[in-house]
Amino acid sequence: MAIIQKKNVGLLGGSFDPAHIGHLGISKIAINKLKLSKIYWVVTKKNPFKNKAFYPLAERIKFAKKLTKAQKKIKIIYIDNIIKSIRVIDVINYFIKKKKIKNIYFLIGSDNLIRFHKWKNWKKIVKLVKLIVFSRKGYDRKGMKSIVVKKFKNKIIFIKNKPISISSTQLKNHTKLSI
Repeated sequence: MAIIQKKNVGLLGGSFDPAHIGHLGISKIAINKLKLSKIYWVVTKKNPFKNKAFYPLAERIKFAKKLTKAQKKIKIIYIDNIIKSIRVIDVINYFIKKKKIKNIYFLIGSDNLIRFHKWKNWKKIVKLVKLIVFSRKGYDRKGMKSIVVKKFKNKIIFIKNKPISISSTQLKNHTKLSI
């Protein structure tokens, strides 16, 4: 009798404006620590909490693909047009319903914990996925006091990593994408 293995899939969503080694670093840690078969970097056209993207969508996707070229388990996708949404809950529902993936690990930085309760259907997100939180320099303490942690601490997996100090905002202020 064949044993059916559950696929553990990671989702890292965002505008990736631009993608950087911090994204790559947490992806590699997640693949190893959580035994993920694949991580999807789900690039969205626009962050719902920001006015507009700095780099055009096509450049962001191309740069993310270049950054992850050597990583067989990381796949860059854009599905806003398919799901007609930029919301995480809709991305998760797409993977559950259309891709038939049940074991989803949703990766975020500790900075996202602070406003997580403002995300559309945030309580449902925590119930549908394993919420994986990576350390971000300067955000861990505030993140631990967040509404989502107070309500769902036992449903959140905190990864002990060297805090990520790089950010897309810093990169936009100092560099130009080289694709």
